[in-house]
Amino acid sequence: MSNEDITLTAGNAEVHVSSAHGGRISGLKVDSLELLRQGHRYGCFPMVPWCGRIRDGRFLDGGAVRQMPLNSPPHAIHGTARDGAWRVARVADNEAVITYDLVEPWPHPGRVTQVVTLTEDSLSLTMSVEARDDSFPAQIGWHPWFNRTLAGEDGAVGEDVVLDFKPAWQEERGADHLPTGNRIDPRPGPWDDCFGMPDGVDVTLTWPGQLELKVTSRDEWVVVYDEQAEAVCVEPQTGPPNGLNTAPRLVTPLEPLEATTTWSWRRL
Repeated sequence: MSNEDITLTAGNAEVHVSSAHGGRISGLKVDSLELLRQGHRYGCFPMVPWCGRIRDGRFLDGGAVRQMPLNSPPHAIHGTARDGAWRVARVADNEAVITYDLVEPWPHPGRVTQVVTLTEDSLSLTMSVEARDDSFPAQIGWHPWFNRTLAGEDGAVGEDVVLDFKPAWQEERGADHLPTGNRIDPRPGPWDDCFGMPDGVDVTLTWPGQLELKVTSRDEWVVVYDEQAEAVCVEPQTGPPNGLNTAPRLVTPLEPLEATTTWSWRRL
């Protein structure tokens, strides 16, 4: 199938998948409430084959040092797949499967597959990275921009979202915005920080009087970014920022890397 925008529906929930625009979730409505910030850079984009920043854009790949473009100088940020066109493999009423082939500047051939599944009260995103020829380090993550406030059908804007999560630790952030390698007790926000949740990511966002949404994942890393006035980001991922260097996960032709995040909600 060709590149196209996809709309999935289930009950009063509707999700838009923009495959040609980085494989991102461009919208998620529950009743009349749009949960994701709208705009070219926003929605929820996949972070693959790495998450967050790579220091100076360089990572060790076996015995070779690889250089990625510095798209957030002095670092490389958020992978390459969000900038490419994904291919639509399959669409049903409430599920879509899209794929992306890793190409330059990423040095290894591979395929990324993302499955988007919508129910009346949840959205599940599953992503896998497969190696074609040789092994390579990789990460998987998602970068949703949740609206800080939600506007109802009548245009009335509700209260600011409240975040609730109980991480085991916070990665100490250096002046370069990368983890220093030290784990510290969680500190109050505002955040642009990575947290460890060894029992799995579990973060609740509550828009008072409107909606509660839980972001969960079996993976133990989550970046929380709430320094902008318009949105907050809760980013489950398979490793910390700069993880290609500090906590590499190897993808081999026999062993892909796979991750899932589920967002479940209820109206208040």
